[in-house]
Amino acid sequence: MIKSGNAPRRAYREVDVTPHAGGFGVRLDARPLKTPAGNAMVVPTRALAEAIAAEWRAQGTRPDMERLPLTRIAATAIDRISARRADVVAELAAYAETELVCHRASEPPALVRRQAEIWQPLLDWLTWRFDAALTVTAGVLPCAQSKRSLEALARAIEALDDFRLAALSVAVAAAGSLVIGLALAEGRLDAGGAFDAAELDASFQIEQWGEDELATRRRAGVRADLEVAARFLALLGSEEGAQGPS
Repeated sequence: MIKSGNAPRRAYREVDVTPHAGGFGVRLDARPLKTPAGNAMVVPTRALAEAIAAEWRAQGTRPDMERLPLTRIAATAIDRISARRADVVAELAAYAETELVCHRASEPPALVRRQAEIWQPLLDWLTWRFDAALTVTAGVLPCAQSKRSLEALARAIEALDDFRLAALSVAVAAAGSLVIGLALAEGRLDAGGAFDAAELDASFQIEQWGEDELATRRRAGVRADLEVAARFLALLGSEEGAQGPS
């Protein structure tokens, strides 16, 4: 659980944001908000700090981590990313080896067209943005990708700061795709577009056969994770020049 001092329950009345070395901190009744590892919750921008503070103001008697999504991502950046950055980069880069948008259906024609219309522009953008061309294949069997492209993507991930890397981790895990995660992080896709790309196959199947309760819950989780990742990135501030070809 995110900590404020040593209090397990909500024992604070006021939440404020204060300038701090390296960014902006959040305080609960003048006590620094801390991460699970005991580090100060200090983030790069006032906008993100204010949004985190708003999450804590909205809490009830006991802090509920499900209602603290921005806090969770920030804590991940502070506690986990900085401590094992190389491992996180490698884990994310590995998604490119079995990249979702590279594995295309051979039928039915409507699905083939939809994948080409939605996924191929993302691969074109990836090539333009990172000089990392990925090979497309039919079916689910692994397709060997060029070492050069995989290394280029690893460098792109490594170039992100800890906070953007934490948000990218959320997006990639939710989408099951490094390409979609990077497109969200770079502003090529918004959360809705990322969801549509990530859930393309599932959405097509639902159109044909309907949606069950389990699928509805799973998709809601994917959408929520992509939305919070996009919001976190927006609060950090956007990069310029990342749009590229449409």
